[in-house]
Amino acid sequence: MSLTIANARLDGERVGVRCADGTIAALGPDVAPEPGDEKLDAGGAHLLPPLVNGHTHAAMTLFRGSGGDLPLMPWLERKIWPVEAKLADEDVYWGARLACAEMLRSGTTRFWDMYWQPAATARAVSDAGVRATIGAPLFDLHGSPAQLREMAQRGLEALEGCGPRIEPALAPHAIYTVSEESLGWIGELSAERELPVHIHLSETEKEVQDCLAEHGERPAFYLDRLGLLSERTVLAHGVWLDPDELALIAERGATVVTNPVANMKLAVGGVFPHPAARSAGVAVGLGTDGAGSNDSLDLLSDVKTFALVQKHAAADPTAIAAAEAWAVATGARAPRLGATPLERGAPADFLLMRANSPELGIGELMADLVYAAAGAAIAHVVVGGEVLLRDGEVPELEEIVARAAERARGLGL
Repeated sequence: MSLTIANARLDGERVGVRCADGTIAALGPDVAPEPGDEKLDAGGAHLLPPLVNGHTHAAMTLFRGSGGDLPLMPWLERKIWPVEAKLADEDVYWGARLACAEMLRSGTTRFWDMYWQPAATARAVSDAGVRATIGAPLFDLHGSPAQLREMAQRGLEALEGCGPRIEPALAPHAIYTVSEESLGWIGELSAERELPVHIHLSETEKEVQDCLAEHGERPAFYLDRLGLLSERTVLAHGVWLDPDELALIAERGATVVTNPVANMKLAVGGVFPHPAARSAGVAVGLGTDGAGSNDSLDLLSDVKTFALVQKHAAADPTAIAAAEAWAVATGARAPRLGATPLERGAPADFLLMRANSPELGIGELMADLVYAAAGAAIAHVVVGGEVLLRDGEVPELEEIVARAAERARGLGL
């Protein structure tokens, strides 16, 4: 399968892009289609890298609008965990299909997922054509380390052979839901099999206080002692990390994914310290969290919130530039998340955003992308050389929404 895009705009220059075998075969002003290519005229649209959602729970689209005014732990204990105990594969599949459609409509082509029935999420990702790193959430404080190990192995086996667009991960839920013994075992398995680890960390101040009381050290140092802080580790949230922890995370090469909208909605009481993280050299990505806590999976919206909350918290409008915020949203500041460069030989994943849209038609592009752009400005989304969003439309969207709504009603949501 091959595709040639004509009349795109990159860094102010009109260019073409030829995609073959899932990669960018040619990029530049003189690109021409070859026999048999599908052809698409970009109409002067901006050629841009896609967004990477570094932390979410995709199938939680089913929980959108449920328990939205509760603190984190009551929300989990009363609204989320009891319903999750009843989830079937088809619930997760249709919730994840809806998530994939929503993310495509707002420019995200890759996401990091932590959720139940990982094979159902993988099936949804494959059917949608996007990319994902997927891990089943691991808990053992109400079970046993042996049960957690069995759960982890089952989750990894469920993802075997799911295709090149899906990467398996280990996903211990958090330090307060996974025992010290199990966290150590996960670190050993990650090193042995070179598997990424995706974990919530330092989302609330109470989590930090409890860690200090129980283990005598802050969360990042606790993970490090257990062998769980490495270049394979993705830490979701990091709101309450202190300077010493940030220095340690940078030294170990781990990644922090900030989720500002979910953090504000759940009122965790702090803001991820991005200027300090940047100074320490921490790799930083952006996530939405699940639609249960954010209500939206729109990173185009969340990148604006990310930039604004950093400026507000620092009382400094120069605390973060638009170009830096955009680099965080595309994964360019966190290589482990899977950013896609616009260059020959790279995966053919990119966005084409309408240059004449109200949001992008006037002003400096980076500022417009971060502070003004919405999904309506996206004309086409290409993943692996395949057009997944064409003229702003996701195929089968009406059916996807209807089936997801049906599964949510069946769960009493």
